Amino acid sequence: MKNRDIGGVPVSAIGLGGMPMSIEGRPDEARSIRTIHAALDAGVTLIDTADAYHIHADEVGHNESLIAKALASYGGDTSQVIVATKGGHLRPGDGSWTVDGSPEHLREAVDASLKRLGVDAIGLYQFHRPDPRVPYADSVGVLAELLDAGKIRLAGISNANPDQIREANEVLDGRLASVQNQFSPAFRGSEAELNACAALGIAFLPWSPLGGISRAGELGERFAPFEAVAKAHGVSPQRVCLAWMLAKAPVVIPIPGASRPESIVDSIAATDLVLTDDEYAALDAANVRP
Repeated sequence: MKNRDIGGVPVSAIGLGGMPMSIEGRPDEARSIRTIHAALDAGVTLIDTADAYHIHADEVGHNESLIAKALASYGGDTSQVIVATKGGHLRPGDGSWTVDGSPEHLREAVDASLKRLGVDAIGLYQFHRPDPRVPYADSVGVLAELLDAGKIRLAGISNANPDQIREANEVLDGRLASVQNQFSPAFRGSEAELNACAALGIAFLPWSPLGGISRAGELGERFAPFEAVAKAHGVSPQRVCLAWMLAKAPVVIPIPGASRPESIVDSIAATDLVLTDDEYAALDAANVRP
């Protein structure tokens, strides 16, 4: 497995997104644990989660608990695995998503995540989504507190714009380690954020890199160049997509969601797929089909 860097810590160039294993349509626990174990077997050392990855209001942190159970039951060494979790986004249990970026909530959320993950310090903790009712610096300021207190080892933000990236890095005194934004062939709106991270040397973690849970399987059908390059290499369009992202900048670390061992194993193989300049240009110019 090839490595990249988050805040000076080497991690696998492809991470595992845990969200599909805990929200609507999730598989049974046994399959989810097999998926996590398959990722670990293949060399994944970055697993992304959040306390909001659950369905019902009484199961906050379902995905964090699942990942903790999978790591505890794994037969190999997990000492180098970074679990990246997030706080500040909530699911009341009615299918909706809300936000709470108040310092009080974030302090409570990180303590709860620490307990569920069963660790003394969280590898990477990210402010999940800006709360328009709370000054951004106040929310990010909690991350600085947590770093200084040793409750988290690395700090990141998610769903941020370039101004917020710069503000967060200032509030954290240059210690902003990662930005997790939506980015895929179908959603290119975070290109400016990716470029900002590349300029600052901050890891950029694309979420839903294959287009989302319901549409990842259609990637080749929706984007003809990805299908064409996939056929030329004898691989899946999804693998081509992740290789294209990796080629964008050394700071890019995709975190494709998976709920089947076969999916994450195929995604990880993207680290060995080398695109030509012409292929990269064709993929970069790809337009979605109706």
